[in-house]
Amino acid sequence: MILGIETSCDETAASVVVRDQSGHGTIRSNVVRSQLDEHAAFGGVVPELAARAHVEWLDHIIAQAIDEAGISLNDVDAVAATAGPGLIGGVLVGLTTAKALAASLDKPLIAVNHLEGHALTARLTNGVKFPYLMLLVSGGHSQFVLVRGVGDYERWGGTIDDALGEAFDKVAKLLSLGHPGGPAVERIAQQGDPKRFKFPKPLLREERLDFSFSGLKTAVRLQAEALAPLTDQDVADIAASFQETVAFIVGFRARQALEKFAAEFPGEPIRLVVAGGVAANRRIAEALQTPCTEFNAELIVPPIALCTDNGAMIAWAGAERLALDDTDSLTIAARPRWPLQDEDMRVKNHGT
Repeated sequence: MILGIETSCDETAASVVVRDQSGHGTIRSNVVRSQLDEHAAFGGVVPELAARAHVEWLDHIIAQAIDEAGISLNDVDAVAATAGPGLIGGVLVGLTTAKALAASLDKPLIAVNHLEGHALTARLTNGVKFPYLMLLVSGGHSQFVLVRGVGDYERWGGTIDDALGEAFDKVAKLLSLGHPGGPAVERIAQQGDPKRFKFPKPLLREERLDFSFSGLKTAVRLQAEALAPLTDQDVADIAASFQETVAFIVGFRARQALEKFAAEFPGEPIRLVVAGGVAANRRIAEALQTPCTEFNAELIVPPIALCTDNGAMIAWAGAERLALDDTDSLTIAARPRWPLQDEDMRVKNHGT
């Protein structure tokens, strides 16, 4: 039974998750407090405000998670917390709190890589077996990761500039659609013509599984400036064309990634797990389903509440680690940057 704490960005979250001996997981509680109201006026996340909100709310969120799980703090077997990557102020709040709890309760501490939490969530929700392919698309990350096992990851490709979620946020801000940008763009795009504007699709002539969204974002800005002042239909058409371009890019890269997985793991079931807030976008989900159908692959999208940042994914990653007797000392440091790749992830963090 693991208490998980997540404070890497603008959600203050805590959860209690149980992993049985067969590896089956049960969520006993999962409490998330969004900070959208605190950051709405700024059109994005302000790190200082985020850290202050975590300090103000985390104790209450943990208490609520424990209460909803119907247990006491002494009942947990370990305390897990995000140790990175993320906004360093927020990560420090969560990790320091977890250290204090682990020390006072005399329980093991597990410092979780935030990306590992996303990578392993499908094992909690869908019981997915290793190996599988993950596409992480969020405000801070866009990458394909081969998941061979707990702590065993290989990055197959990622963004060379902006993350996809960030691109959605910037386009939404440019079009005055509000924050968060992903849902706002998707909503207005339903009223637009996705074929009106032809935006660039960077890197697709290259075989590597990388993304680039900076040039696409610039093209959207230039188009908006050329049409200014924008009508409501202009805004809808730009949003629809942008979203359609992104969907094509993601679907194209997914097809390449699935082909690589099939070649490297002949005979293995092909599974593509999608994680991160952008997984909620229905057009992108459709674009991913097409190559999955071609390769007879299973497309797995955990419930959206578990795709965005939450404590359950951190608790579950902690449970998977504890099952391998992999814990951390109270001296472990927070890491604002912490790549998820290969087994050396843990070695680097421990400095051994």
